Amino acid sequence: MSLFAVRDAPVRAGPVPAAGLAAGGPVRVLLCDDSVVARGAMSRLLATDPGISVIGKVGDGQQALTLLRAMAPAERPQVVLLDLEMPVMDGMTALPLLLAAAPGTAVIVASALSQRGARATMEALRAGAVDYIPKTSAAAGGMHDALFKADLIAKVKGWARMRQPRPTQPAGGAAAPAALRAAPPVAARAAGPAQRPRIIAIGSSTGGPQALATLVAGLTRPLAVPVVAVQHMPAGFTALLAEHLDRLGPTRCHEAQDGQKLLPGHFYLAPGDRHLLVRETPQGLVAQVTQDAPENFCRPAVDPMLRSLVATCKGRVLIAILTGMGQDGLLGCKAAVAAGAQVLAQDEASSVVWGMPGAVAKAGLAAATTTLDDIAGRILAAGGGSAAP
Repeated sequence: MSLFAVRDAPVRAGPVPAAGLAAGGPVRVLLCDDSVVARGAMSRLLATDPGISVIGKVGDGQQALTLLRAMAPAERPQVVLLDLEMPVMDGMTALPLLLAAAPGTAVIVASALSQRGARATMEALRAGAVDYIPKTSAAAGGMHDALFKADLIAKVKGWARMRQPRPTQPAGGAAAPAALRAAPPVAARAAGPAQRPRIIAIGSSTGGPQALATLVAGLTRPLAVPVVAVQHMPAGFTALLAEHLDRLGPTRCHEAQDGQKLLPGHFYLAPGDRHLLVRETPQGLVAQVTQDAPENFCRPAVDPMLRSLVATCKGRVLIAILTGMGQDGLLGCKAAVAAGAQVLAQDEASSVVWGMPGAVAKAGLAAATTTLDDIAGRILAAGGGSAAP
């Protein structure tokens, strides 16, 4: 599935909780990297989770393709961690061949944190990779960092779950087994009086690039208000993500710049390694880009953006919290809801990791816990000209 071909292949997945996934055995992972050190480090990290099994380690794309083709379908990896720069056959050459040989496999690319690496990563995501991991974490000796480990494991298990077939109701109308049923819905916060927002705010992390692509493609007509967004991503990646999101529909997408006026119908993405705040000026709302201390171990982070919106827009904000690990955005949503803002949370079934949206939903802050398509529709209704002024 291509990151940006969301109109033809939107993200869809049935709710398969950890127990349901484990019933078929651990997630099968193939490591493809020409660095013995990187393969060993990733293998050791993944081995710490009993729900993951590394079934192979190879040094180039040709070896990966040969191994995959020799396997029976039931033995093939559910996830391939694929380096892009390798001898014999590089990752970009191997990617479409691997996907053709095993269409259900989720490919996560290992990306260098450089401008060249960012461009290659975006190309790989357009070609069908589902996500990326920062390659330099292995090369720089940071592979044992707890945050990287948690992110790596979350992406492997999350994308394996997303690729599981949607559970179907057995013939005769009998209920599906308990392990395959969706979790009961979280009680939604009662929505207050409809108030046209001055701005839309979005927060996302693990699985976010795909979710943002689906959401932006769902904004099928220009909005009458601006959109600001935080996606946890390194410097160099966000400008290219914004560039590609800009191709998906009528919403113009940019990496935010300090002092930039926020225009209706435009989408502003926080730059990597910078917080994005919003301040009021005589000319209207403008972006403020800062390098203040990280929050929730992140920069950019969602909470600082939401705090700034409470100060500038009070309750006239519509917030969407999408897939992501951790709970960045929870405190900001609490303050925003207290001021009168409305929060939408992505549902668990369509989230790669139901951390950030789950934290908001479980705290009772979400007016709705719902799909990306529905979130796009609600944003259009609130900020696209059809809502009451």
